[in-house]
Amino acid sequence: QVQLVESGGDSVEPGGSLRLSCVASNYRNLRCMAWFRQVPGAEREAVAYLRTTRTNDGSTYYTDSFKGRFTISEDNARNTVYLQMDNLEYGDTGMYYCAAATTVACSLDARFFGIWGQGTPVTVSS
Repeated sequence: QVQLVESGGDSVEPGGSLRLSCVASNYRNLRCMAWFRQVPGAEREAVAYLRTTRTNDGSTYYTDSFKGRFTISEDNARNTVYLQMDNLEYGDTGMYYCAAATTVACSLDARFFGIWGQGTPVTVSS
């Protein structure tokens, strides 16, 4: 059974940066990792996904609105996927979730993922 544990959420001023972490048990069995954001009253929105380098091709894909400011990466030795968030804006406030799949294919559709973490909150305010 795979478990995902996110951390790194915090309160930050506009223009600031945060790095979120997602530690996965049985990481070697995972092929697709993703980050999603959810604000109250809205559906989860995909930020980016990463095809793991150990069991997939290492490629990444971003939702257009996050390109250039957010970066997804992994550290195989730490079984961890990161989301580096720079130049944060008020609209980036929300709960950020890590998701995983064991299939080679990846998707930005939340319904694709069956493994989720509990989320970590990010607040952007002055």
